[in-house]
Amino acid sequence: MQEITPAEVHALDDVVILDVREPHELERARIDGALHIPLGELLARVDEVPRDTTVYTLCHVGGRSAQAAAYLESIGVDAVNVTGGIVEWHRQGLPLTFDSPS
Repeated sequence: MQEITPAEVHALDDVVILDVREPHELERARIDGALHIPLGELLARVDEVPRDTTVYTLCHVGGRSAQAAAYLESIGVDAVNVTGGIVEWHRQGLPLTFDSPS
C-alpha cells in the first residue's frame, strides 16, 4: 500500500481526501473540502469515491484509513493512505476547521 505524509498531500494541488472517521469525530476537527464516508459505510457508498484520480484516505491516526486504502486498491482505485491521520495533520500545523460541520 502506498503512503504519504500529511505535509506531502497538503502540498499537492486538487487532491481528493477521503476522511473515513465517524461523524462525531468530524465535529472535533476536519479538513475543509474532504469527502466524508465513515469506514463502516464505505462498501455501501463506494460509488461516491472518484475513480479518475488518486484518493488520499485519512482517519484519526492511520489504521482505518489504511483499511480503506487497501479496499479501494483491491477494486482498482488509486488510493494512498495518509500516515498519522488527522492527529499528524494537526501536529504538522496544517489547516483544520474545529467547529461542527454545517
